[in-house]
Amino acid sequence: MDGKYNFEEFYQNLEDGYQIYFTYVRNRYLLFKTSENCYTQKLLSEHEKNPQPRHSMITFKRIKEMFPYMQEIEYKTGVSDL
Repeated sequence: MDGKYNFEEFYQNLEDGYQIYFTYVRNRYLLFKTSENCYTQKLLSEHEKNPQPRHSMITFKRIKEMFPYMQEIEYKTGVSDL
């Protein structure tokens, strides 16, 4: 992160219904809010040497822990077809 974008802005974008694409530990993910303190994380890329769950439910606390290490953050609005 370049220091200009902070977690509060990121969180507000999630609350406003944005779908957020990001890279975390060499994998590309899609993240969106499912319900109160519940978020859906979908794996978009796959690395055989670093297998990850394709679909998982995560909490606000986990997102906050991951945020400093997220890279290449992009946004889209609307419902995902994935």
